[in-house]
Amino acid sequence: MDDVEITDVDDNGVPYQTENTPLENPDLGHVSQFVGEILAQYGWYLLILSVLVYLLIEHLSKRISRWRSYTALQDAALVAKRQEAMEAACRRMQEELDAKAAMFKAKQEQQEEEKRRQKIEIWDSMQQGKSYKGSAKLSQTPEEDSSSTTVLKPKTAKKTLRSTDYSPLTGQGGGSCSWRPGRRGPSSGG
Repeated sequence: MDDVEITDVDDNGVPYQTENTPLENPDLGHVSQFVGEILAQYGWYLLILSVLVYLLIEHLSKRISRWRSYTALQDAALVAKRQEAMEAACRRMQEELDAKAAMFKAKQEQQEEEKRRQKIEIWDSMQQGKSYKGSAKLSQTPEEDSSSTTVLKPKTAKKTLRSTDYSPLTGQGGGSCSWRPGRRGPSSGG
């Protein structure tokens, strides 16, 4: 291949002239000279100031860590107090529940004893040849009625849509029109 040289031209067709000179940054020399003068004049002051800032940062970090550990201890104490309060509340609730269970058990035993006594009375009356139907009813005392947990609902009559027993699927009732579905199974034709 031939070497092709490409040159940039401006709008008039004149090629740009480029010079191959090394790039220099004149500002860096000035900055380094300025920093050198500052260090020469205030170097010891800057050194002492930097040491004081370092010591201040160390002191503050120690105080912050102590404060965090103190708040952590307070939080732990607060958590322990809350846990103790919850345990005390649970104990009180458990004691109340145990007391209610004991009362319920005593009431159940009393009812069982009453039923046994009534059965014995029925048996005795049967042995003597008396009718036991009148005394067979288990009567509850008014105290037992008020504490009874089962509530009997009154029976209600079922509501029907029509007074006659009409069923459209069976064709029963409902007047002169009665339709019955055809017989299931294969046809008997050939």
